[in-house]
Amino acid sequence: MVDSREPAVAWAAAISSTLLANLTREKLEQLLGGYVERLLGGGVDAAREVGHSMVKNDFISSATLEQTLTYLGEHTPATPAQLAALAAGYAEGLRDRTLDQQEISRTAAINTMRRAENAVRASEAKFRAIFQSSAFPIVVVDLKGKIMDVNEALLTMLDYRREDLDKITGRDLAHPEDREALREIGQTLINTDLDHIRVEKRMIRSDGETIQTHMAISLVRENDDTPPYFVTMIENMNEMRALQTQLVRQSLNDMQTGLPNRTQFLGWLEGAVGSKGPETLALVQVDVDGFRGVNDAFGHEVGNRVLMQVATHLRAVFSEEVGKVARIGEDEFGVLIKDPRDLRGVIALVEDFTARLEEPIWIGAHGVGVTVSAGIVARAARGGDAVDLLRSADVTVGWAKRDGKAQWALYDRDRDLRDKERYALAASIPGALEEGQFRVDYFPVRSFADGSVLALEAKIVWDHPVRGVLCPDLFMDQSNDNGMIVRLVRWALSEACAQASLWCAELGSRAPALSIDLPPRLCQEPELVAEVARVLDRTGLPATQLRFELHEHLPSLLSDDQLEELTILAERGIGLVLDQVNGGNVGVDRLRLLPLSGVKFTGAVVRGLDAGANRVDESASVALLKWASILGLPLYAEDVRTAAEASRLAALGVTGGQGSHFGPPLSASAVSSLLLS
Repeated sequence: MVDSREPAVAWAAAISSTLLANLTREKLEQLLGGYVERLLGGGVDAAREVGHSMVKNDFISSATLEQTLTYLGEHTPATPAQLAALAAGYAEGLRDRTLDQQEISRTAAINTMRRAENAVRASEAKFRAIFQSSAFPIVVVDLKGKIMDVNEALLTMLDYRREDLDKITGRDLAHPEDREALREIGQTLINTDLDHIRVEKRMIRSDGETIQTHMAISLVRENDDTPPYFVTMIENMNEMRALQTQLVRQSLNDMQTGLPNRTQFLGWLEGAVGSKGPETLALVQVDVDGFRGVNDAFGHEVGNRVLMQVATHLRAVFSEEVGKVARIGEDEFGVLIKDPRDLRGVIALVEDFTARLEEPIWIGAHGVGVTVSAGIVARAARGGDAVDLLRSADVTVGWAKRDGKAQWALYDRDRDLRDKERYALAASIPGALEEGQFRVDYFPVRSFADGSVLALEAKIVWDHPVRGVLCPDLFMDQSNDNGMIVRLVRWALSEACAQASLWCAELGSRAPALSIDLPPRLCQEPELVAEVARVLDRTGLPATQLRFELHEHLPSLLSDDQLEELTILAERGIGLVLDQVNGGNVGVDRLRLLPLSGVKFTGAVVRGLDAGANRVDESASVALLKWASILGLPLYAEDVRTAAEASRLAALGVTGGQGSHFGPPLSASAVSSLLLS
């Protein structure tokens, strides 16, 4: 069953401003939902029926058709053949609608003339005006085929002069191969109760050119003794098919750059991976770096010029002999290369293209430059999947952008699989939270002096039903990318504070402080102070028992307002510990702005104090710890693995540490047993 609701809503939004039909939004979405089901559940014939139905429901604005073809081409799996069939059905529907209206007008005109002739001859002038001014060619012949009258539209279509028609019959206007069929149609009208018949037949211009036409042939019988005669209204199908071709071309090409669009590009890919496709192919996807910034700074007109320049250089480098170029997104282009000689040659073409972009576009006194990121996918063609191929190129472009932009990247299947696993893991975090798969474990921070528990660092642990227990390093970065880190840390803060409040109630002043990481994303929350206050009020944990651990580079990443939020937390008694200090450039100027309550070292700083450590590493660790002592703050160490490390850290004035030397992380119940025993 096709899910038509979402595509119908989006389709309705795309065409609502172009509609002439008087439909409520609910009725419109319901109607379009049926169209989506017919399109995606059927084939070319279903698409043609949808085009007919659109006209029947008064979707007769050209803008409506244009927006429909654009939306369906870019946002649904409708094939180019279906889009073409929809456009054809739409054109046929317009033709039939017009012919019906003209038929009504003709009948009304003839009846009016007949009644008027009985009353007043002046009515004939009105009929003649309708007859002569009609945009459709009209010819009137008697039962023997003699031409009684024609309008100017017919003379123009067939390139005849009026006096030329005195020498020929209506039969001579038809194609020789269709004359007998037209004679039989005339006999059918004479011998039956039918008053009109529609057919597609050919006609001959005065110069011998054949014209495919659609005819509405009517037999008119007067009430008096006037002999009956045939009135034929004609539509030039050559013009209609030219319009249909134009509509199909517009649906498959980008109007701005003149390049094929995403729909046509997908069609190329589908052909390339088919059984008759090439042996190998290379797909290059190009994204313009910082395109939104160009639009924001100089306006969309300049942005369009940038896109035109990119398209021009792509055409120049990837000529038709080399590959096929298309615009597949707002600032994205695709190139399909069939049977490339080798990957090195493809890379050379990409580098040639990027080199051409070094010349800026001059906008007044501004030389606007543009760089691009490119993803290159090379693989066997036959038996592949077009959608997956395009996804691989998009993923590869993402790698190039994350690695610094203005460069190209090659598709790496292993890297893609690893990313897929991480992204899938991050995407499943909301459901895992709902199902209670997360828990909080605690790393005791032990005193180097007497071994007592100074603090408990809360860590989020995922009891994954398939992958088992996952430590934070495996999912926290991905939760930061998709924004779920906010929900995760809020949940963990609430859980840990509630648990720490129970320990505090039992132990009073002897209770260890609760420590928890505060990621940069949380520091950007405008309601950080209020949210922390709500958690403390709800759980009853004193503010002085809570510490936030901040990454060593965090101070340099925050705005003045965000630094002020952290300062407010410190003023309320919450501790701020600079975490993961590893010997890099901490940024002392920004560090001074934070009211820190401690500094925690890790990594190379701790490893440099182990037995047998390199003397250079050891001297660096000692120097850093001596420098930190100048701050006059408690110093802590993380990931302490050996007794030698613990001993040296204690000797250098470090207050406490955590890590495998002091035991593994503990569950809440294990911590309770440890503290209350």
